[in-house]
Amino acid sequence: MAGLGYECVGVEFTGSKRRVLRIYIDAPEGVGIDDCEQVSHQVSAALDVEDPIRGEYHLEVSSPGLDRPLFTADQFRRFVGEEIRFRLVVPDEEGRRKFRGRLLGIEGETIEVEVEGENRHFDLDTVETARLVPAE
Repeated sequence: MAGLGYECVGVEFTGSKRRVLRIYIDAPEGVGIDDCEQVSHQVSAALDVEDPIRGEYHLEVSSPGLDRPLFTADQFRRFVGEEIRFRLVVPDEEGRRKFRGRLLGIEGETIEVEVEGENRHFDLDTVETARLVPAE
């Protein structure tokens, strides 16, 4: 993808009955449908040759969108100050898995988020999914 001028923002593989391999791409000038189609053809051809996934699945190539998913420490760092929503792999000590708050910072692999007026710390390996909350 880098050879085509796109950055791979992240990859998700979901589903049990309808399995989906979703690849998020971005570029400095943004990403449109034609870009997604071009990358989809390239990735599909490579997957057909390498065949790393057994069984049937659907390939989706998408821009990150306004509710951009966050996968890496660098991506969290880039969006410090923004509102995010995220889900933990397992519930916290209060039994809660879903959170929404302002991303205050990141140090190493730990994010600091203001959640309901309280500054909380979460290790990135405990975060299952995270997304930006689009401005209203």
